[in-house]
Amino acid sequence: MKPLSSFRLLLASLALLAPLAPPALAAAKQIYQSPMHPWITSDKPGRCTICGMPLVLVTLDDDPAANPSTANDSASPLVTLSATQHSVSGIQTAPVIRGTLTRTLRVNGSIEDDETRHRILAARVPGRVETLHVNYVGAEVRAGEPLAVLYSPEVLTAQRNYLEHLRAGEAFAATDRAAARERLLELGLTAAEIRALETTHSATALHTVRAPLSGTVVARAAYEGQYVSVNDTLFELCDLSQLWFIFDLYEPDLAWVSVGQEVEVSLLSLPGEVLRAPIAFIDPNLAPVTRTARARVVLDNAQGKLLRRQTATALLRAATPDRLLVPRTAVLQHRGEAIVFVEEAPRRYAARAVTLGQNGEGQVEILSGLAVGERVVTEGGLILDGQAQLAAVNASHSAQPENAASSAQPDAPAQSHISPTPLNEATRTALLAAALAAADAAHALAADDLPGYQRTLPALRETSRAYSATHPDDELATLTSALAEGADLKQARDAFEPFSTALADLARAAQLHHGKAGLHLFQCPMTPVLGTGRWLSRSAELRNPFFGELMLECGEQLH
Repeated sequence: MKPLSSFRLLLASLALLAPLAPPALAAAKQIYQSPMHPWITSDKPGRCTICGMPLVLVTLDDDPAANPSTANDSASPLVTLSATQHSVSGIQTAPVIRGTLTRTLRVNGSIEDDETRHRILAARVPGRVETLHVNYVGAEVRAGEPLAVLYSPEVLTAQRNYLEHLRAGEAFAATDRAAARERLLELGLTAAEIRALETTHSATALHTVRAPLSGTVVARAAYEGQYVSVNDTLFELCDLSQLWFIFDLYEPDLAWVSVGQEVEVSLLSLPGEVLRAPIAFIDPNLAPVTRTARARVVLDNAQGKLLRRQTATALLRAATPDRLLVPRTAVLQHRGEAIVFVEEAPRRYAARAVTLGQNGEGQVEILSGLAVGERVVTEGGLILDGQAQLAAVNASHSAQPENAASSAQPDAPAQSHISPTPLNEATRTALLAAALAAADAAHALAADDLPGYQRTLPALRETSRAYSATHPDDELATLTSALAEGADLKQARDAFEPFSTALADLARAAQLHHGKAGLHLFQCPMTPVLGTGRWLSRSAELRNPFFGELMLECGEQLH
């Protein structure tokens, strides 16, 4: 119901404008009109007989030239304000320009190590940790430096096997010697260690685990005296001299970002310092849940100022030149369509549909609908939009015959003149039971009583299915299945409204709201799901189940 609150605020502004009309408009006809049900009018102040809202003073001018909003079709309504109305409305305009559309994106991310410089050292042989050369996280090591020494009989056996192949000479095939050497490499011996073995002919069970690259020990799982198996993790090493800044980009932001674009990275640990680097990579895959793409920036960390996994923020500044631009405040959303109000003459404004492009900082790109130099309303557009809608309603009613205008009801459904449907006694009885159950459910929703509504659902489902069994109705059966107990009143009402309207139409066709059934049929022309919804009640008192206390008396009884 947030749009309703905004509409009330809008009409309050219009109410301030109307009494300030200049003497030149004194001949115009003034009436009081319901903002929610415009066909309810009066020649004096009062309240709407349907929803109870205060009537708003509006001016009807019989001269189309003096009131252009009634002289044009609703696709391009015109609104003309007097000098006094214009001064109190606060309407401001700005020109349509061609320029550069700018956008600054603020993103959050984290500092991660370079995945191409990250190594996990696992045990290649089973054995016991004899010596730890590095026994704490954060130690700086160089490539080839020993990290730990393992005692492993398997290494001793493999070395002896290789030495036997060397001593035997031609007795073993060259392929066998090569296989024995490959086995040593597989167990983690380096080429230098194998050459030393070939020189000394001295096998040993001690195996040295060496750092594969220069970097920092970021994890350690080895302890002296510990027995390890093959593939047990011993150390993790990272080269932290170069780090990655990783952040997420939402789908709309991808149009502003490209590889090579400069990013300004800031960290809480470096106040006042900004690190600048280009985007190195944008993941071509979107995350299925968040619908974001990961982007990467490579940062130099030779001085060690950055820490792995710390958070950071960044700014991305983008600009798109030569675009047709208007202020973002000029664009209104009207029934799902983007419109702006164009100043055609002093104090005369026309609504115009436009096609939007990208959104920038305070400006939006216009793809079609406007031209350079035209002036658009940037402040007060909602007031003009509300005035145009009221004028269009007044024009449509003034075109009706006088005797029909008093009884016309916009948005009346096609079922307003339903022919009676003959039913056999069993079907009529089943429909009456479902109608009474629906009336009980509507009564609970009108009272904002969610537990009470939930208690009526079993009977409502049972009676509706019983009717469908005697008189198959696929639509009603589907709507019955969609009835939900609901976690809240809104969810319950959204499911109940289509079901209630369909059942009410069946009851009306069967004339159940006439006679001894004691049922009454009501309609609301502004329901949240269908726009126009109907319900059955055991009482003649108007109590709207689709809004409850918020708009309890919004609606009318149908006969």
